[in-house]
Amino acid sequence: MVAHIAAVAFIGMEARIIDVQVHIASGLPSFTIVGLADKSVAESRERVRSALGAIGLALPPKRITINLAPADLPKSGSHYDLPIALGLLVAMEAIPSDVMEGYLALGELSLDGRIETVAGVLPAALAALSNDLGLVCPEKSGGEAAWAEGLCIIAASNLLDLINHFKGHQHIEQPKITAEEVSYAYKDLKDIKGQETAKRALEVIAAGGHHMCMVGPPGSGKSMLAARLSGILPPLTPEEILEISMVASIAGELLEGQLSISRPYRAPHHSASMAALTGGGIKVLPGEVTLAHRGVLFLDELPEFQRGALDSLRQPIETGEAVVARANMHVTYPAKFQLIAAMNPCRCGGSADPEVGCQRGVKCASDYQSKISGPFMDRFDIHIEVPAVSAMDLTLPPACEGTQEVAARVLAARRIQENRYRALDVFAHVRCNADLEGELLEQVTNIDEKTRDILFKAIEKMNLTARGYHRVLKVARTLADLDAVENIAQHHIAEALSYRKRVVTL
Repeated sequence: MVAHIAAVAFIGMEARIIDVQVHIASGLPSFTIVGLADKSVAESRERVRSALGAIGLALPPKRITINLAPADLPKSGSHYDLPIALGLLVAMEAIPSDVMEGYLALGELSLDGRIETVAGVLPAALAALSNDLGLVCPEKSGGEAAWAEGLCIIAASNLLDLINHFKGHQHIEQPKITAEEVSYAYKDLKDIKGQETAKRALEVIAAGGHHMCMVGPPGSGKSMLAARLSGILPPLTPEEILEISMVASIAGELLEGQLSISRPYRAPHHSASMAALTGGGIKVLPGEVTLAHRGVLFLDELPEFQRGALDSLRQPIETGEAVVARANMHVTYPAKFQLIAAMNPCRCGGSADPEVGCQRGVKCASDYQSKISGPFMDRFDIHIEVPAVSAMDLTLPPACEGTQEVAARVLAARRIQENRYRALDVFAHVRCNADLEGELLEQVTNIDEKTRDILFKAIEKMNLTARGYHRVLKVARTLADLDAVENIAQHHIAEALSYRKRVVTL
């Protein structure tokens, strides 16, 4: 008899159904796993053997063959332990064969028979739901799987409880949805003294979903500004919560199956490689751009990053996807994030401060900033200078407006954009002004002839590219939304152009 148990293989964000076939035949005792399995899957033989022994069951002294079909699809991960063990129990007639026909299983086994949590339970649950299957998973991951509404879930803590459930001696309750508790511990904008221009730019990028680059001397508050962006962004929608939770599930970053309801904030070190930023490695895992999906990616000390790693971000910025192509695998991860970058005007940081000065002068600044390619800098919607904070600024009382007041204006602007793009029936792929492209951008940017003439003259004088022109229009559309007006005025264009100017402090 050949026992069949459904499992999953993860190809990027996709969970593909795998048929775990277990065959026990006469012959010399052996335990073989075939089907293009890597070392982590091959090692499941010893975990399964010990886990069954811990509950009083021994493998028969026969020839045991495990086939993971389809055999040409690479398999990796410890989540195959549980389906292999269940297949062996069915083949040994320890549990009835018919009870496992409608279930998909995943989980790692401890040597004492406990079922440990694994990555990817949420995508597996959605795959099981779409294929009209139930799900067998670890107890700690039950709350995560319960987000697949209508799915029959058996979340067991150990192998013995699972066997007793299938035999009818014990009943395992359907798990309930778990989510991370709402946290209002966002850092407040009131903590920042001065920098009113930078605060205004932060409000604009939050309202329109734009990217921003800040240039300023050390200690001017660039990192503080970036850390406060998450607090003024609008709350996540249920769809966005599911998206970022699926990414976190694949990456194994969901704690005890709790779905996160806060936007991710990622700040990788400048020594991060291209694979760390965009995804890759032997198992083609998601990178920082994917882990920041629907959230913020902050790159501090921008020129210190490897140039190749930075240029690899150009395609995800434009498309909202990170495509990782390898010889044995081609994976696409979602990567819709807001990029915030910070850099010093030069390596020593003194060229912006006349009192400090820079020993190498103009050459220090030009050499330092030239490490970043022009096409990459062109993808920032807003470029601002963050000057040094004076001693007088530090003695000022806290600002009247904080995160709560700014977040209310940002939310109102986002509501205007949502209503506009729902009315145009494009909200599925255009959720904010930063997503606008081509004809749709021209359609929603209402500009009179006089204002358009001023814009074209400014573009010629500033030598803006076509991409730069479109990004000026997007920012101007956001500024009009913040003012709750339909038509873009001259002062909106003027402010958008002031943000477009690349800052080079020499």
